[in-house]
Amino acid sequence: MKEELLATFGSYFEQPLIDEIVEEGKLMEVPAGETIMDIGQYIRSIPLLLSGAIKVLREDEEGDELLLYYLEQGETCSVTMACCMGQTKSEIRAITETDTKMVMVPVQKMEEWMAKYKGWRNYVLESYQNRLNELLLTVDSIAFKNLDQRLVDYLKKKVEVTNDDHIRNTHQEIAYDLHTSRVVVSRLLKKLEKMKKLVLHRNYIHVVDL
Repeated sequence: MKEELLATFGSYFEQPLIDEIVEEGKLMEVPAGETIMDIGQYIRSIPLLLSGAIKVLREDEEGDELLLYYLEQGETCSVTMACCMGQTKSEIRAITETDTKMVMVPVQKMEEWMAKYKGWRNYVLESYQNRLNELLLTVDSIAFKNLDQRLVDYLKKKVEVTNDDHIRNTHQEIAYDLHTSRVVVSRLLKKLEKMKKLVLHRNYIHVVDL
């Protein structure tokens, strides 16, 4: 685990901090599609991603979901950190997009490391800034972009985080992520196929040129 931590976080964290993470953290390998954090849960630890990707979702009063952002290698979830600091319940759902390896760090170490390690402070502050920027992009997308462009952006990001141009989500799953209906998603995907941007298959979507 130490070698992977150094490779992923060595540019951020001091050597003594890496040693503490090895001592205090718990290495987890989680297959794709697993919920690792759910709405209403109290958070006992925070993830540091060594590999893979996690999608973070918000749920409305009717139970419909909206994709907020992805977490990738070298990142953590600032919303999780905020819940930890405030000792409040989670307001997001986190699901592994791909097979994911991460180190879970106990929440009680957060404040200690904030005071003790400059590298940890900078990492946490940068994480907050990155997540805020992504949330603003999500708000802008909903407010200012039509659904056609939102779908294209979604597919591009999906290819990027999975490193795979074959998207295996159903039309319904894509509709959930974009907070729209399956019928609309299917119609827009057909439109993109006619434009030769992608090819629709029975069990997957092949992205060609978005």
